[in-house]
Amino acid sequence: MKFKHLLMLIVCAALIASVAAAIENSGSAQIDISASRGTVSFPHHQHQESLKDCNVCHTLFPQETGALAKLKSGGQLKPKQVMNKLCINCHRAEKRAEKASGPTICSQCHSR
Repeated sequence: MKFKHLLMLIVCAALIASVAAAIENSGSAQIDISASRGTVSFPHHQHQESLKDCNVCHTLFPQETGALAKLKSGGQLKPKQVMNKLCINCHRAEKRAEKASGPTICSQCHSR
C-alpha cells in the first residue's frame, strides 16, 4: 500500500513539474519585433494557442529573447526570412483554406 502512495506522489510531482515548465517556457503574451519597416506587435500566446506546436516557428530560430535580432546581425538569418517564410505563407494558407487568418500583406503588421 505504501508503494502505491509513493508512486502516486511521484506521478503527481512529475505532472506539476511539467505544467510549471510549460508555463515558464510560454514566453511573453505579446512580443514587439523591431524591423526596417517598423515595429511588429506579435501576439505570441494567440499563435501558441492556434498552432499548438512551438516548432512550427522555432525550428528557424531559438526560443529566447532577442533571437531574431541576434541571428540577423550574425548573418545567420536574412532580413524578412521569418516574415516571408513563416508568417505570410501560413496566413495565406489559412486564408486559402477559408480559415481565420492573420494579415497577408506587410503593411497590416508593420507600423512606423
